[in-house]
Amino acid sequence: MQIQYQTQRLSMRFFMLMAVLFIIQVGFGLLLAMQHVDPTLLAGTLNFNIARAEHLNLGILWILSGFIGTILFVGPLMSKRELAAPALIKFLFYALCAVTIWNFISQGFAADGVAGWWMGQPWIQEGLEYLEAGRAADVVILIGFSILAYVVWRTFPPRKDWNEIHWGLAIGVLALTFVWLFGMFFVERQDLSEYFRWYVVHYWVEGVWEVIHISLIGFLLVLLFDANVKSVGYAVFWGVVLVWLSGLIGNAHHYFWIGTPEFWQFWGSLFSALEPLPLVFCFWHIYLDAHHDRKPLKNAPAFYFILGSVVLEQVGAGILGFTMTFALTNVWSHGTWITPAHGHLALFGTFGMLGIAAAYFAVPVMRGIKEFDQRLGKTAFWLVFTGMLGIAFAFAMGGTAQIFIYRTLSLDWFGGDVYPAMNFFKALVPVFGAVFLFGTGIIVYDLMTMGKRAPAQSTAAAPDVHAGPLAVAHAPGRWSRYLEGYEAGLWLMGMWIFGAVITFGLLSFNLPTVRAGNPTLPYILAWIGYPGLLLITLLFVWRFLASLDARAKDPANVALPQVLAQPA
Repeated sequence: MQIQYQTQRLSMRFFMLMAVLFIIQVGFGLLLAMQHVDPTLLAGTLNFNIARAEHLNLGILWILSGFIGTILFVGPLMSKRELAAPALIKFLFYALCAVTIWNFISQGFAADGVAGWWMGQPWIQEGLEYLEAGRAADVVILIGFSILAYVVWRTFPPRKDWNEIHWGLAIGVLALTFVWLFGMFFVERQDLSEYFRWYVVHYWVEGVWEVIHISLIGFLLVLLFDANVKSVGYAVFWGVVLVWLSGLIGNAHHYFWIGTPEFWQFWGSLFSALEPLPLVFCFWHIYLDAHHDRKPLKNAPAFYFILGSVVLEQVGAGILGFTMTFALTNVWSHGTWITPAHGHLALFGTFGMLGIAAAYFAVPVMRGIKEFDQRLGKTAFWLVFTGMLGIAFAFAMGGTAQIFIYRTLSLDWFGGDVYPAMNFFKALVPVFGAVFLFGTGIIVYDLMTMGKRAPAQSTAAAPDVHAGPLAVAHAPGRWSRYLEGYEAGLWLMGMWIFGAVITFGLLSFNLPTVRAGNPTLPYILAWIGYPGLLLITLLFVWRFLASLDARAKDPANVALPQVLAQPA
């Protein structure tokens, strides 16, 4: 594929910014992991609360940068014309850089308790979790989102020519701007402040971002597999509808413990349980699109990260989100290490991997690289994928011990009762974090230098038409045979079975025997559920990708007709 519209090149700067912020954010994460092991590390210089705020904010900023880069790259392809207002896009990039720099500066003011109050609003920093930057940064961010929405709507063709992907992306960028307004005013009452904060933290991320994610995944699948646009659009339509239906009221699972009416416990639990439905739909459609013509992968790293995005969305946002959002489980898990197990898999897996996938698709096109060595990208995927699963395991198991020691037995946190119980898992986080950081470094190096390094022999997944009979020696084995739909369904069902085990484990904390001091049942269910879920996730992705990689070694694929089958 060659660059078709010159304004697509404006996305390059956003992908490069994404890469830089990504590795800095991971560095902060590794620092936090080491501070958990040794709380005195950099105490008084870079305290844990400041490093954590930087880690969270940078995570949002680099993912947004990847989102914007992806939208700018695919926008002209969806519209069949150049991007509107390229000068505004350049301004948007500098505004994003300014907000990022201000994020670093404002945390210093936060450490000193300086908010910069004026006209009843905190302009320098506001101290709300996930929304630490002050009102000045909020205004710049609102302007940036408005520019993005304007560019998308101006670039798109007349509305009579829109398909479902156009509608999903157009609605997504408008909602991105609108929902941000809920975080742009200070409310003195804490319960009301939390009510509106969760509109931004939950619905802006888990609702609006999901709409953009589903739309972009759909169009990237069209580009990667020449999939049928109508079929992909059908999946995007139902995914968006289900996200909005379940997410709006499902947001209420954040209301349980902030002084809101009791009826939210029922409605929040019910609709939160429905939130995985669009994720299952998205998961299933990626299987159909990846297998609809059985041709070899042209760009393996891009698809690896797309698959990782959809699978970790299913596991992190869907299954682990499902396990902890009932009132009877959330009362135990909320505010413990169970939450970051869900959060890391959901945020990085769903949205971060999408940006990386788009970069692996777009950067070679913009640099005019027809073929490139894909081994670095594939290796990096397995490092970050395995590292993130390991981090989630450490968080989940440490959180289970934390619930029992701190919440059930009510032993003293600061007195040191909880710390020894979590010691092993605290040590595991930097170990898996180092694996993740190594993979991140490879991604950044690969994207930054792609097309600039000495050309290596292409390892693109394309069949060797000159291999002749020797190709028979590479015929797919049992593990890499064609992945049938029923088998993919069995893998998915296995994930949800382990998710049910985890749910029962959290529910068991309500039992009188457990509350009396016997942790046997929740510990057993946790040791079955979490390792089982994460291991089956790893094996499924390995199985899925092995079946696709085998296409390049199967001589039968060389003669496949270039016919685009309609996914069922």
